[in-house]
Amino acid sequence: MMQPALRHLLIPLLLGLALLLLSACAREAPASGPPPARGDANAPLETIVLGMGCFWGAEKRMSELPGVVDVESGYANGEVPGTYAAVLAHERALRAGLSQKRNHAEVVKVSFDPSRTTLEAVLIGFWENHDPTQGDRQGNDVGSNYRSAIYYTNEAQAAVARATRDVYQQALRQAGFGPITTEIAPLRVYHRAEDYHQDYLKKNPDGYCGLGGTGVKYPGTKTTAAVSPRPRLDGKALAFDRQLVVFEAEDCAYCKLFQAEVLDHWRSPVPVVRTLNPNPPLGWRLEKALFATPTIVLFEKGREVSRYTGYNGDQTRFWKWLGFRLLTPEQRRIAFEQGTERPFTGSHLDEKRPGTFVDPITGAPLFRSDAKYDSGTGWPSFFNPVPGALTYHEDLSHGMRRVEVRSASSGIHLGHVFDDGPPPTGKRYCINGNVLRFVPDPGYEKGARGQAAE
Repeated sequence: MMQPALRHLLIPLLLGLALLLLSACAREAPASGPPPARGDANAPLETIVLGMGCFWGAEKRMSELPGVVDVESGYANGEVPGTYAAVLAHERALRAGLSQKRNHAEVVKVSFDPSRTTLEAVLIGFWENHDPTQGDRQGNDVGSNYRSAIYYTNEAQAAVARATRDVYQQALRQAGFGPITTEIAPLRVYHRAEDYHQDYLKKNPDGYCGLGGTGVKYPGTKTTAAVSPRPRLDGKALAFDRQLVVFEAEDCAYCKLFQAEVLDHWRSPVPVVRTLNPNPPLGWRLEKALFATPTIVLFEKGREVSRYTGYNGDQTRFWKWLGFRLLTPEQRRIAFEQGTERPFTGSHLDEKRPGTFVDPITGAPLFRSDAKYDSGTGWPSFFNPVPGALTYHEDLSHGMRRVEVRSASSGIHLGHVFDDGPPPTGKRYCINGNVLRFVPDPGYEKGARGQAAE
């Protein structure tokens, strides 16, 4: 093993050489945008290696800090080959009790300009952007390779790491978190990760967005508060029987996409609320930690019963997930398996009140009651849908050629349309009543009660 004195002489030289090599590689690689401005072009960069769980999200979050010039994904301080396959294989071996060698941690090498920022500021970003109390895990990523770590190159860095840890521990304790488990140790081994892991979330927009940590602010930063201004939801103010909570992160593109495509048009019977705080509503319980955004969690009686992690624009998949929780087994058979209820057994056959028949999952309008008529077939029948409410699909099942109709909002199967209906359309939309929900017109129920009282 290298003597400490010799190591302290060689480490700065090796780091300088590594930075030159990284600069050469950066010049050869395609540029994804202009490099961050340097405060002093002649000032040497300072580098520190940080473990924050999966390095994809860590790389993205740390690269957004002011003064950070470069962030590289890698593997550090293990005793196995420095490749993704080797790290995963060794973690499996550790779990099986087949090895006692130390595994690498997934890390990011953060290079920053000391004329524009400080190591303390970089480490504040490190503490705030992950949960350092989880031991060998980060959210759903479990294993020693996902441990929280600060690997320093000199004692001055070590002193700042320990000092910021102690300050942040006090803030975490006041917010109800346990002890910090972050490993603070000298950087002994470092391997650059494979090219496809570098800038992963820029190259792969479907990759998950990190949640951004515990929601606890480092004391003395701009908010001057120990707890972040992202308040935790109060369970008492929510729907205890059934409530959807959308856990989001700041600057998460897919959270914004979910809002634009789903939340902005929300008419589902299930109440929904959004939050930037990764913790469950006060008094409620998550079954496991969150690891990506957006994560949509369905709570019933204050307890998580199902979750949908990530969103990439597949609305039908999302609504199917929710439908499996909201619908009965018979409704699911019709909606998702193109089933059919027996004639004269479904719901709403005799419904004649003014109102709208809507999708049972999304709440989107499908048919108005004034387009309903008695076809004598045993299924609710309509001669006209709400414009844009349906999609049409050829159905060759059972040796017949028919036109299937589905809900445009959720994609569920509703029934079929035939050309033997009444004027003015001549169409008969033969619909399974069990996959309809009826919403009376506003004021109808009140008016009906008033007439009955007279």
